[in-house]
This record gives sequence, structure tokens and C-alpha cells, in this order.
Amino acid sequence: MEFELTPEQQQVRDLVREFATQEIAPGAGERDEHEELPLDIVKKLGELGICGVPIPEEHGGLGADAVTWALVIEELGRADASVAVTVSVASGLAAGMIARYGSTEQRQRWLPPIAAGEMLAGFGLTEPGSGSDAAALRTKARLDAGSWVIDGSKSFITNSGTPITGFVVVACRTGDDAGANGVSTIVVPADAPGFSVGAPYRKLGWRSSDTHELSFEGCRVPEDHLLGERGRGLAQCLAALDDGRISIAALSVGLAQGCLDASVRYAKDREAFGRPIGNYEAIAFKLADMRAAIEASRLLTYRAAWLKDRGQPYTTEAAIAKLRASETAVDVAREAIQVHGGYGYTEEFPVARAYRDAKVLEIGEGTSEILRLVIARDLGLQPQV
Repeated sequence: MEFELTPEQQQVRDLVREFATQEIAPGAGERDEHEELPLDIVKKLGELGICGVPIPEEHGGLGADAVTWALVIEELGRADASVAVTVSVASGLAAGMIARYGSTEQRQRWLPPIAAGEMLAGFGLTEPGSGSDAAALRTKARLDAGSWVIDGSKSFITNSGTPITGFVVVACRTGDDAGANGVSTIVVPADAPGFSVGAPYRKLGWRSSDTHELSFEGCRVPEDHLLGERGRGLAQCLAALDDGRISIAALSVGLAQGCLDASVRYAKDREAFGRPIGNYEAIAFKLADMRAAIEASRLLTYRAAWLKDRGQPYTTEAAIAKLRASETAVDVAREAIQVHGGYGYTEEFPVARAYRDAKVLEIGEGTSEILRLVIARDLGLQPQV
């Protein structure tokens, strides 16, 4: 077993950490307050090569491994979860589907601008009536005169309405089969006729990321915008979610680590009854428990990414990592508020924002309940849904 990062992985991690500390963290609170998506930061991340870390070299990226990508998302999440999820969805989820299933023309068109930080993209799976039950999606697409005509809607779609959104990968029913075999994925450009973006959601957390409901009313896109093989869309989406769960686990680890860092600083500076509160067992042990939980989550996350890099099955391991890391993030953020006391309940300290940002980590890319179902089935059990 080898736990040491390669020199290249350390270099990328250190680069992202330095940039996140100097460029991302200082304005995170203000962006959250005004619900502003930092496109300037996305552009700078592109210029540094960070947006292209998981994208193949022939399409402008670095072609780095999954562990390196987890390190990137962790460091971004440590500074600002909204920036982390923006980059994760564009470069990891949406671009990942293009890189894995797209034609040569699709890869050449869509991947280079994402790698450069000039374009964002979304992944359209969730609908108003189908979240955890992805196979129940109702958005339909039919062929007509060389075009796909799409009708339906999607909910909670990240990066779908920004000024630099290029496309959304949309899961649609393209056949009469009501099951998995009737689903395909189609690349829908942001300017496609019949494609409209709803008002932004008012969210508890991730407030400076972009999230909308999407509508498709006779939306027409060329037939060659089909992504991969017709009827294989649900399998594509589930594979993408495995990758997304590693990213959300990494983001969770980063958010929790940021909370621990802030709590340790506060515990050393804040005095009560004549000495720093970190000198009291109640606080010191709380911080020790936080660190232990974070380290365990980090190892689970890196292991899932490592399995992916080795070409081994990682669906269950990604579910385990995401389950444990997301719940750790919520727990650590809550305890960070407790360490900070009344100040932690104000927006003066970043742990308040982290507490709000953490909750969605137990929901997106598979709820904790769905992840437990995945893990239970891997144990040979068949719990009732």
C-alpha cells in the first residue's frame, strides 16, 4: 500500500491551494451574500490549467488521474464550495461525459473551451418528478427531419444559465421502452431553439453557484448531438454519477478541513476563564474528533479515486466515500459553529457559510439514503425501495 502523493500530484495540490487561499477565499463571503458567480475566477483557473486537469491532453487539458482531480476539488472546496461545485460539474461531470462517450467532433468542439475556463456546462438528469429514481425521467426526444425534438423539464441543474454556459447534457426518453433501455443522452447547446432557463433558485447554500430549472418545448438540436449509443443513456449517467460522487466526497473533505482549520485558529485565539478555549478538554477533544473523521473520509475518497485510476470497479467505494465524507462535512460544520459559539452563528465567520453549504452534500449526486441502498446491495442484500 502506498499513501504518498506523486511529485506531480503534490505540485497540482500546492498550486490550487495557493490560488484558493489568495484568490478564492477572500471574496467568498461577499459572493455568497450577493449570490454572484465568479466567472473571473473560473477564467483564471482555466489559465492555470486547473479547469483542464481531467480533460484529455489532445483537447487542451492535462489528462490527469482521478486522484489528482480529487485533490483539486478538495482544495477548492476548502476555500469556497460554490467554486468547487461549478468547476466539478463543468470539467468533471459534463466534460467527462463528452470525453468518455462523445464523437471526435463533439470532443473537439466542447472540451477545449471548458479546459481553458472559457465555457461552463451542465448535466441534466434530475426532473421535478424524478430525483433519486432516475429511471422515472419523463423528458422525451424524437427524431424529426434530421433533428432531435425535445420536450420536458429538468430541475436543480448547475451551470445551466451562466453567460458562458455552452451546453447541457440532457437525459431523455428516445424510445417506447419505459425502462433503462429507452433513455439516451443528448448534447443541447445553450442557444438551441426551444430551450429556456428558469429563474435561479434561492438556495440555502452554494449561493454563488448557478442553479436553474430548464424547460424544453419543441427544442431542436441536430441528430448528431446524440451522445454515444442510443438507449445507453441511463448507464452513461449512472457511470458519470460514480465519478461525481468521488468529486462530492472530495469537496466534502475540503469543506470539513476548512471548518477544522478555522476552528483550531479560533480555539487558540479565543480566551475564556483566563486561557484559550482550546486548552479545555471539551473543545480540544471536539477538534480531535473532527480531525479523525476528516482523515477517515479523505482516505476513503482517495481510495475510490485510486481504484478508478487502476481500472477496477469503484461504484460501491465511491458511494461509501461520498456517504461518509458528506455526513462528516455536515457534522464538522455543525461542531465548528459550536466551537465559535455565538460568533459562529453570524456571517462574520466563514463557518456559518460552510454550515449552509454542507447540507446539500448529503443530497446531490445521490442522497445518503440511495448511497446506503447501493452499499447494501453490494453486501448481497435486497432492501425494499
